[in-house]
Amino acid sequence: MLIYIGADHQGFKLKDALKKFLKERGYEVIDIGNDKYDENDDYPDFAALVARQVAQDVFTRKGVLICGSGAGVDITANKFKDIRSVLATNPDQAYLSRKDDDTNVLSLAAEFTTEEAAKKILSVWLSTPFSGGERYKRRIEKIRNIEYGNY
Repeated sequence: MLIYIGADHQGFKLKDALKKFLKERGYEVIDIGNDKYDENDDYPDFAALVARQVAQDVFTRKGVLICGSGAGVDITANKFKDIRSVLATNPDQAYLSRKDDDTNVLSLAAEFTTEEAAKKILSVWLSTPFSGGERYKRRIEKIRNIEYGNY
């Protein structure tokens, strides 16, 4: 699985820690940026880059995004077709987002999530498969119809 990761200045430190964590577990990680701390950078830039990459192949790619509140990157990522981003604040939420909603981007809040909590959330999110339940497939199809203007 290919994982794209990106963060603004508020998420920069956590991004680097999670990138190392993922690589140690054998994941292929592509750091979309920022590649240096820049207090004037903007989260939409990195969220768009990650979401665009994941949307190219939602079956083999996932994304991880980090900003201060997590909300900004989550909102941005969800503007892209076929992206289902979740702002997960705990492992249970991450689990359900994968199991029921087949999320493909994980957004994290650097200001409210410790490094250890983020690692746990990320681990659960990556290890949880989509259940494939009919009602969940039906709901995802409704989301796709909204995204493509068919709802």
